[in-house]
Amino acid sequence: MTRSFHEIESPFEPGRFKYVLATKLVNELVEAADEKVLTKTIARYGRVDLLCIDELGYMELDRRGAELLFQVLTEREEKNSMAIASNESFSSWTKTFTDPRLCAAIVDRLTFGGNIIETGSDSYRLAHTKARQQVNAVS
Repeated sequence: MTRSFHEIESPFEPGRFKYVLATKLVNELVEAADEKVLTKTIARYGRVDLLCIDELGYMELDRRGAELLFQVLTEREEKNSMAIASNESFSSWTKTFTDPRLCAAIVDRLTFGGNIIETGSDSYRLAHTKARQQVNAVS
């Protein structure tokens, strides 16, 4: 059974593990840049032991947002762990990161020395809904 990030217990101390939706992270980075606190925000994301970014690849990011996300990934590179969840293959990420060079650099940062776990394309939510409907139909 596949579980989402927020359903998994963290082996890390409280505050050393951060779960965030990709769009929320990018929005926070853009706001931090506008408020001139980007360096502190990137450093905060760089300090956690494990950063889990969920739903990467669902929404197209403008160039600025993609570049800011790249800064976070670069800050963490080879220092602290990251887990990225996406239902999109890397080849489809060009829809999210519209600059091909930036897309390639992000994939490179995430995959170098990392482990890629493919769980398949079956939707956990769809399977859960179907199972629930079958139970309700029998009841």
